[in-house]
Amino acid sequence: MAKSKHPRRRKSRPQHAVALPQREGPRPASPESLSQALSQRPLILWGIHAVRAALANPARFIAAGWATRSAQAELADSGPGAPDRSWTTVTTAQLAAHLPAGAVHQGVAIEVDPLPRVSLDSILSSSAKPGPLVILDRVTDPHNVGAILRSCAVFGTAALVTTDRHAPPESGALAKAAAGALDVVPWVRVGNLAQALAATREAGRWVAGLDGSAEATIAEAGLAGSNSKTALVLGAEGKGLRRLTKENCDILVRIPIQYANNDKCANLIDSLNVSNAAAIALYELSRD
Repeated sequence: MAKSKHPRRRKSRPQHAVALPQREGPRPASPESLSQALSQRPLILWGIHAVRAALANPARFIAAGWATRSAQAELADSGPGAPDRSWTTVTTAQLAAHLPAGAVHQGVAIEVDPLPRVSLDSILSSSAKPGPLVILDRVTDPHNVGAILRSCAVFGTAALVTTDRHAPPESGALAKAAAGALDVVPWVRVGNLAQALAATREAGRWVAGLDGSAEATIAEAGLAGSNSKTALVLGAEGKGLRRLTKENCDILVRIPIQYANNDKCANLIDSLNVSNAAAIALYELSRD
């Protein structure tokens, strides 16, 4: 029988954590091989906290890893994704030379697949993890989104919700800013934010938009201590929440800023970075 001219389809990767490729022992990487390897990888994460969380996440597929000997020792207890002999040994300088400028890699980088998508319905179901939702309206800076994910993890947020467009993709910079929270907090991506807000309200959550011009603070609006019942919506710095987004909120609230609209501080500081605002608002929601 003649062989088919069509190439075999590549089997899809299973979506679960696996051990990095086993070798007889850590092997040093030449600058040439490291450059070629990292330049062809679809998604590289770096930094001890980001890598440790990825190794411990059963939903994360890990294909390869590069680490200094000291980083290998630090990550030796990070779960089945990091056996002692799974790393390609590199130097700090080698990693720095082939990662984005300014990447604080702490001696380790891994190749991973993007995380599986999470549906909004699964987060809004009665059996889902309790906790507030954080919904972002066109916050596009990966460092801000990463920092917001970190606050979400600290305050027990059920999920982060963004749109498919006008939101950053998974990346090494975002994962580093999240300090491991990217692999801890579910990240929901939706096609239409207004529809997602409507579905959130229908599921019984109180949708509160954070807006500097709102009349009431979170505490004055009676939302303190309403963690599991609230969805907090934040907009991009400068532009804030869009008109349609505001219209789909149940209430607009603000963070009390002592010197906002004060003559002593005119034209200086009247707002917070969006990631700082998210942390303060989540703290307010968690207060008894």
